[in-house]
Amino acid sequence: QVQLVESGGGLVQPGGSLRLSCAASGSGFSIYAMGWYRQAPGKQRELVAQIVSGAATNYASSVKGRFTISRDSAKNMVYLQMNSLKPEDTAVYYCSARTVGYPPYWGQGTQVTVSS
Repeated sequence: QVQLVESGGGLVQPGGSLRLSCAASGSGFSIYAMGWYRQAPGKQRELVAQIVSGAATNYASSVKGRFTISRDSAKNMVYLQMNSLKPEDTAVYYCSARTVGYPPYWGQGTQVTVSS
C-alpha cells in the first residue's frame, strides 16, 4: 500500500512559478514510476509529466519546456517545477505512483490556479 501526499499548490499570476511536491510512504513497495496528472473542471484527467525508474521523463506537449519533473528516490519524493504558468494550467494536480502488479496509486490532489 502506498500513500501519496501532495503540497505546493496555490494561486499564482500568469508567468509565475510554482513547485509541487509529493511524498510517498508505506511499506513493502517498490515504485518504478511516478507522475503528475491534472484535471480541470469539465475535463478528463490528463498526464502532465512522468518519470520512470528515476531517469526517463515524459511530458505533455502543452507543458514541455515550462515544467520539469524530478524525483528523489532516497526520500520517496517527486517534484514538479512549473514555470511560465498560463491560465490554462489551472487544474487540480494529482501525484501518482506505479508499482508492479497493482493499479496506480493517487494522492488527494492540490489546486493550482493561474489568474491575475
